[in-house]
Parts: sequence; structure tokens; C-alpha cells
Amino acid sequence: MHSHHRPAIPPRKTKPNDQHGIVLLEALIAVVIFIIGILGLIGLQASMVSSSADANYRAIAGYVAQKRIGDIWLTSDPSSMAEQNTDISAMSGLPSGLRTTTRNPGTASCNTADCFVISVFWTPPGGTAQNNTQHNYTIEAHITTPGT
Repeated sequence: MHSHHRPAIPPRKTKPNDQHGIVLLEALIAVVIFIIGILGLIGLQASMVSSSADANYRAIAGYVAQKRIGDIWLTSDPSSMAEQNTDISAMSGLPSGLRTTTRNPGTASCNTADCFVISVFWTPPGGTAQNNTQHNYTIEAHITTPGT
């Protein structure tokens, strides 16, 4: 009888360095993911600082407009309070700050002598009025002055 004997398959020889470099690749991918996360946090922080500054400017503009309403209410001659693009940068802290006060502008909601529209304009740092970064705050008030 002939026995069929299969020759033994030699075990595959594995090199100990087959995985050499995989750890380095995994570390590089982890560093890239970490850097992307850090850049995202930096962008978020910059956005929060910008939003905070914008909210501060809006609060200042609201104060300036309300103060102007108070000044009009206290004056004996409201007609003298009209103004066009008065520079308020120094007194308000608004960058490129301007204020306009209009008496009776003739709009549907403001067409009487006791109606005033106060507009405050500012341009945040890094912006210009030409590239539409000028911001504004406008308020309409009906003011009956003492003695009228």
C-alpha cells in the first residue's frame, strides 16, 4: 500500500517588523485630530470675543440714544436738538461713532412735531463704512417737553 503523505506546509515566516510604522501612523493621525480640535476651539473663542464686543457696542449705542432722548426732553427748545452725523466717538467710546437726531421725519409712525428719531452709527474695528460693516441703532420717541 502506498500511503499518500502530504508534505507538511512550512509555517509562514512572519517578520517581527511587519507592523513597524503602524504605531507611528496612528500617532500622527491622533495629532492631526487633536490639532483640528484645537483650531476649532480657537475659532470659537474668536467668534465669542467678536460677539461680545458687538453686544457691548450695541449697549453703548442704546445708552447714547436714550441719553439724547433725555436731553431733548429737558430742553426748552426741542427744535434746536436736530443734528446730522455728529461725531460721538470720543464721548461714547464707539469706534467711528456718529449720531443723527431728526425731528418729525414724516414717516407714518413719526409725523408730528413731538416725534424724534435718533440714530447712532458705528464701524467696528477692522471694518469700513464702504464695505457695509457700519452698524446702527435707531430709536423713535414721542417727546412732550415741559411747558408744551
